[in-house]
Amino acid sequence: MAFTLYNAPQSTCSQRVRFVFNGKKIPFDEVKLNLLAGDQLKPDYLKLNPNGVVPTLDHDGDIVIDSTVITEYLDEVAPQASFTPESPVARARMRALMHFIDEMPAAAVRVPTFNLAFLPSFQKMSREDFVAMAESKPLRREFMMTMGQTGFPQAEMDSALARLRRTYERMDAEIGKSGGPWLLGKNISLADVAVMPALVRMHDLRMPGWQDLARIVTWFDNIRAHPAFQPTFYHGSLLSERFPHLREKAPA
Repeated sequence: MAFTLYNAPQSTCSQRVRFVFNGKKIPFDEVKLNLLAGDQLKPDYLKLNPNGVVPTLDHDGDIVIDSTVITEYLDEVAPQASFTPESPVARARMRALMHFIDEMPAAAVRVPTFNLAFLPSFQKMSREDFVAMAESKPLRREFMMTMGQTGFPQAEMDSALARLRRTYERMDAEIGKSGGPWLLGKNISLADVAVMPALVRMHDLRMPGWQDLARIVTWFDNIRAHPAFQPTFYHGSLLSERFPHLREKAPA
């Protein structure tokens, strides 16, 4: 089986998929796209992924898109070191959590990410170039136009941080119910992988927000100690490693 992953080092959705690949020790070829340069909007890539986002998986010529779908696909076609529980009830709980994660933290984390990391690059563009770039995005057009070149207002930032806080509290409750150390109990699952990049991103932005939740502190330590973590977050995968203006804010 030959796998080629079109992704971006700093993309949180790409990081999910790389973690599963590395956790399963599956060899894969990596095509790195520069999202700020618009690689994901070029015609050849849009033929693979009409949403114009990363990641995209090419498995022996079969194309799979959407990070959540790709992680589940990998667990089906390469069942070694599975991230999916055997029990149908546990699988249902995992998928319900993954839907929550895509709805809440995965969406909320984009606001501080764009305001703190990407906005300076957009502010250097002419208004015409910015609008053209935003209009070219099949899936993120409205998001980009709402942000504009002045960024999201403080009220939107506060709302995003509140949604992230509710995520940490939900994680804490799930770990409490399952007995931990992972969301569903003793074994790491795709739900843990799904939420991981959002917490890594907020930690990188020095805005963790879960220090008072001991179970989440332990969970975060555990995910960073997982063998798949370091090869997933190779140098250049953190925003603070790419954008100089974030380095003074980056946590140790």
